[in-house]
Amino acid sequence: MNRTAIYPGTFDPITLGHVDVVTRGLKLFDRIVIGVADNPNKGPMFDAETRVNMVRETFEAEPQVEIARFSGLLVDLAHQYQAHAILRGLRAASDFEYEFQMATMNRRLDAEIETAFVMAREDYTFVSSRFIREISGMGGDVSALVPPPVLAYLEER
Repeated sequence: MNRTAIYPGTFDPITLGHVDVVTRGLKLFDRIVIGVADNPNKGPMFDAETRVNMVRETFEAEPQVEIARFSGLLVDLAHQYQAHAILRGLRAASDFEYEFQMATMNRRLDAEIETAFVMAREDYTFVSSRFIREISGMGGDVSALVPPPVLAYLEER
């Protein structure tokens, strides 16, 4: 049986925390499809195509990881890739309330799709894309918090 999970997010930019969730998720699933959300309402720093490229470059050596740009319902993306699970990372208790609501809504839309939560490694509990954008934008060093391909995109900005 092919166990496929969707790992959705804006990934603006992708961080080592995201990478950790995928790496640990691969212990649970045969394939992970990283769904890069085309969500202009969030006012992303990078356009969707650039975010897809960052994620693709980050995982180019991992054959079990696919990247898909999407808009619309997450359950529709799951159907498209025949995924039976949604993978989500939790950094702190504050993440849980929002993630619980999303998991409940997704279950209401399709009761066959489960949500699997992976707790962030302690090294990454404080890392968020927003902090990366802010620190990098002010000239701070984020090299220990993002994959190498992302550094070039941040330096270019």
